[in-house]
Amino acid sequence: MTALKKYSNLTQRIITALIGAAVIISCIIYSEWTYFAIFFLICFLTLREFYALAGLDGMVVQKTFGTICGMSIFSLSFLIEHKDISYRYYFLIFPLISCVYMIKLYKKFERKPFTNIAYTFLGIFYVAIPYALLNIAAFENGDYNYEIMFGCLFILWASDSGAYIAGTLFGKRKLFERISPKKSWEGALGGALLALAFAFLMNNFFHTLALWQWLSIAAIIIVGGTYGDLIESLLKRSIEIKDSGSSLPGHGGFLDRFDGLLISAPFIVAFLEIF
Repeated sequence: MTALKKYSNLTQRIITALIGAAVIISCIIYSEWTYFAIFFLICFLTLREFYALAGLDGMVVQKTFGTICGMSIFSLSFLIEHKDISYRYYFLIFPLISCVYMIKLYKKFERKPFTNIAYTFLGIFYVAIPYALLNIAAFENGDYNYEIMFGCLFILWASDSGAYIAGTLFGKRKLFERISPKKSWEGALGGALLALAFAFLMNNFFHTLALWQWLSIAAIIIVGGTYGDLIESLLKRSIEIKDSGSSLPGHGGFLDRFDGLLISAPFIVAFLEIF
């Protein structure tokens, strides 16, 4: 990270993206356990980052217990979809997260304990559950298949890259100036076109899904990714910070990099399960 600081922001962005994409894609392709390991790590780091931001906003969140709950939900989802344990273990989630209330009883001198509880729950629902839902997509046909995860990530990255390039070169009309002054309609259009192009590309290489399904997922990612970015920008503006972290040179933090996936994932899984 220190070595990357001597480069321009764009160069840092490209290098970080290439290294990160290579690691994630390699783990997804190699086996279901390396997929689990990389997304377990990403989920953990994103969750910790969110709770750190909540702390900056003056919230006294239960960082450790919230992280344990979130990672337990992610792990349960994987193990159930992998058929290592019964789906009945999903019912462990409810008593686990209910312990949040009881723990707060032993915390003294908090002015707004239920506001802090709400932020603890928000980390679980905003970060951990979308990642846990990805496990359902990864095992969509009963067995682990990297194609859907591979395709979704490449379409998401294509959407982000297209939006960044088109917005930088042609961006004039503001998309949502009140929340994110730099985002433009031209950037959104560029991201959408590149995402749809990659959906066609995925259909040529992978046959787990039909073309209309890839295009539908691309449409979900285009809309969900845009809203995810705006929602995270709203969070950052409320705390008055520029980036959610500095873990990824050129990109900010893990929330900055995966914000679109967090909003898109529930819609993608709902689409795959219903259609």
